[in-house]
Amino acid sequence: MNLSDSDKTQIIDLIKAGKKLPKEYIYKLFADEEDVFLFWNGRKEDVTNVALPFHSIEHIDEPRKESQKEGEFYDMFDHRGRQLKGWTNKLIWGDNKLILSSLANGPLRAEIEKEGGLKLIYIDPPFAVGADFGFDIQIGDETAEKKQSIIEEIAYRDTWGKGISSYLTMMYERLKIMYNLLADDGSIYVHCDWRVSAVMRLILDDVFGKENFLNEVVWCYSERELSTEYWNRKHDDILFYAKDSQDKTRTFNWQEVAHNYSEGTIGKFKLTADDGRLYQLRGVNVQGSPWRGKHGIPSEVEKTNPEWVYRDYLDDKEGIRPRDWWADIPFINRAAQERLDYPTQKPEALLERIIKASSNEGDLIADFFCGSGTTAAVAEKLGRKWITTDLGRFSVHTARKRLIGVQRELQANGKDFRAFELLNLGKYERQFFIDDLTNGDLKAKEDLYVSLILEAYKAKRIEGHSTLHGTKVGRFIHVGPLDVPVTQSRLLDIFEECRQKLYTQVDVLGFEFEMGLTPQFIQELKEKGVSITLKYIPKEVFDKRAVDKGQARFFDVAYLNAKVSTKEKTITVELTDFVTHYTQDDIETIQQSMRAGSKVIIEDGQIIKIEKDKNGIINRTLLTENWYDWIDYWAIDFDYLSKKELIKVKTEAGTIEEQCTGNYIFENEWQSFRSKKSPSLEFTSVPFEYKEKGKYKVMVKVVDILGIDTSMIVEICIE
Repeated sequence: MNLSDSDKTQIIDLIKAGKKLPKEYIYKLFADEEDVFLFWNGRKEDVTNVALPFHSIEHIDEPRKESQKEGEFYDMFDHRGRQLKGWTNKLIWGDNKLILSSLANGPLRAEIEKEGGLKLIYIDPPFAVGADFGFDIQIGDETAEKKQSIIEEIAYRDTWGKGISSYLTMMYERLKIMYNLLADDGSIYVHCDWRVSAVMRLILDDVFGKENFLNEVVWCYSERELSTEYWNRKHDDILFYAKDSQDKTRTFNWQEVAHNYSEGTIGKFKLTADDGRLYQLRGVNVQGSPWRGKHGIPSEVEKTNPEWVYRDYLDDKEGIRPRDWWADIPFINRAAQERLDYPTQKPEALLERIIKASSNEGDLIADFFCGSGTTAAVAEKLGRKWITTDLGRFSVHTARKRLIGVQRELQANGKDFRAFELLNLGKYERQFFIDDLTNGDLKAKEDLYVSLILEAYKAKRIEGHSTLHGTKVGRFIHVGPLDVPVTQSRLLDIFEECRQKLYTQVDVLGFEFEMGLTPQFIQELKEKGVSITLKYIPKEVFDKRAVDKGQARFFDVAYLNAKVSTKEKTITVELTDFVTHYTQDDIETIQQSMRAGSKVIIEDGQIIKIEKDKNGIINRTLLTENWYDWIDYWAIDFDYLSKKELIKVKTEAGTIEEQCTGNYIFENEWQSFRSKKSPSLEFTSVPFEYKEKGKYKVMVKVVDILGIDTSMIVEICIE
């Protein structure tokens, strides 16, 4: 340490007095042989190293057929797609810090290494301070704003709460785990703009090493220029690093991304008379180096010395070597077919260039800030395997639809494709959070969990009850379990205690609910004297800031109804109803604060357009006139009990153990969803034929326009 005795004395005195150290002392304390080093408030060298199991939400092996011949039943399995055995692509919903840690330290690491490791990572992390990642949803001819969820807002506050220092902390830890995951011959591309490109370069140098920096690619684009006060900002930066720049096996397929020659260059070549190839005549001087006459035309002397002259064919060239500025890839225009109106969506052409250059067909690549799923979509089209993740529920849902669309496109063109699965950390993430707070003490864990949920729900705790935990405005509260669904038998126990104590109203809070909890069952309990309302516990309950600000919103469970028609060994499923009570905004507050104009809000399961004219007169127009206006996507598993969920767990001894969770995986065998190309839905499936007689459970899943899942199970008997 470069500290004098007086420096040391002053530092000790400042620490004893509880005062801050001047920055020059901090630099001296941590200085090494480097005269420049990266330091910011909050920098930590240790990273998250938990290994949580992944929960399988959905499995999409084959997209449904688009059409069928009249009288032909739907053949569920397209065996062409099933030729691609082995790796299943992964779309993961959740905090990418825990996801990255679980990939790096858990059983999936072995699967990643078996595929040759991650050869390429592309990320487009948030870099717009103060940005709002809300988006528009379409309801008929109207557009409503879907605000980002509170959990996304919290993550964003974590990222930018202390300005650039908290952003660096967020990115530094994640980049260190990405470095760990990246194959030795792998590459990473980090997309950023003028806001963070300078500091991003510094932390990438710190994590990957300055010697492994390869390029600062400048992506130039043109849109409407707005500024008249400074040069309009018309480019993004893409920072390109290798895990090891000296590794000769690292992929860089420059020929795949070489630029074509200009018309001017091509015009300098002549057409041969024999095979129609373009060429120039070139000569060789006495030193043996290439030479050509002026404008590529040999002199008369050279023409008489044929051994000095040879033909240089344009076909033998491989194009112009790629440059680090790209001005030939425009932004996605509003009319483009690939446009999804997702705020951070990047052009497929941009990802195609990166993926072609730095990976080969069959390689495994990853994007840990998924957005609308562009990286995965392009990877699938180019025959790469992929992992992609995002915190936003709607982002993951948008990507799911997009990737099913890619599967359908590849299937229609007779090309192979891979299955993909939708994963999250689910109950394991919740368990990790509670265990971390209680150090594994079971009794403390249960008490803390119940208290935490009641606080978020703004309810008071009560004692002396077997099934009830609190009260709120005359209603009793039951807090469902942390890691298993609320079951019908649990509701019957709650009902019995309420009946004995003459309680008539109960709110049951849960993360998950058993499929058999139908509106009919809830209505039966109400008719017997106890009104039970089921409400989802939001992720926000685990963030004290959200709880303190009253931002943890408990939404009523939605219900759907489907009709199954059987004919011999075939069935069709018809979606017949969907009921929700979502609320996004407070109508009275909005009406009082509105100026002349209009606003679309969500209140008690309805989407309403409020218009206020210059005279202060308010008109309300119901936009969700029909139940199906709420639905964005629905899918069917015709034999839900056919595939048990198995998870791989790393034991303390370091071995991998497979465990059955007791749940089943939703096999997405038929689906209909809205897209820009096809905004309407089909409400009746094509006929599905069972090969064997027996009893089956058909699961129907709906994803509404806010990205929320609702499911039901219908039991059928095939004679």
